[in-house]
Amino acid sequence: MNISEPPIIIDTNKISIVWLDLDDTLIDFQANSLRALEKVYHLQQLSCYFASPQEWIERYHHYNSLLWKDYAPGRITREYLKMERFRMPLMEAGASLDKATALSEILDPVYLSLLGEEKQLVPGARDLLVKIKNAGLPIGILSNGFVEVQHKKIASAGMKDMIDIVVLSDDIGVNKPDVRLFQHAMKVSKEMHPERHLMIGDNPDTDIAGAIAAGWQAIHFIPNSSVNPSLLCSSTGELDRILIK
Repeated sequence: MNISEPPIIIDTNKISIVWLDLDDTLIDFQANSLRALEKVYHLQQLSCYFASPQEWIERYHHYNSLLWKDYAPGRITREYLKMERFRMPLMEAGASLDKATALSEILDPVYLSLLGEEKQLVPGARDLLVKIKNAGLPIGILSNGFVEVQHKKIASAGMKDMIDIVVLSDDIGVNKPDVRLFQHAMKVSKEMHPERHLMIGDNPDTDIAGAIAAGWQAIHFIPNSSVNPSLLCSSTGELDRILIK
């Protein structure tokens, strides 16, 4: 813990359940995705389209990032995102529409399977889960990720026994920050007082904005960054700054 920064206190008298985002809050998605994409490059022999794994990864991330900006608010479907994040870079690299489409249908399940096997966590993630469990608070995962990979990630990272509830956008077909997903999470948890829910997440536009709109409390996790005063109910810093009382 950085001793120059005050701790963030979770008061067990005021909170009934702690929800955490999964990717880039608990699981180091960036590191795990890089490894999975490099394996995809070699397994699927993508060197005929991309000169190096780095080139392939850069073009994939370019299109994936653009597509997720449209997927989160519901402007495109999950099926469109999953196809186009592979098809677009392949066609840019010279593949025909038919070839890019056929290859994309192969790459999507291969990538998600490999991604689900990766295990790297964000520093402090496991210790935070232990602290929350020791305090007697249930832990929920609230994620926009795809159902076919998120449960596998949790198991691969050794967190399955520490998580009490998993709520995914796929469950009801809406994404954070839509308040309907947060309301669905309340129904699943059987705690219908929104102020007794706490959301911890790295994305201010989905995790934090959605939680606040739903009436939840929120902690904005921004590793190695300064406090953004424009964010309500937010804090920043390493996960080990979060304490339970």
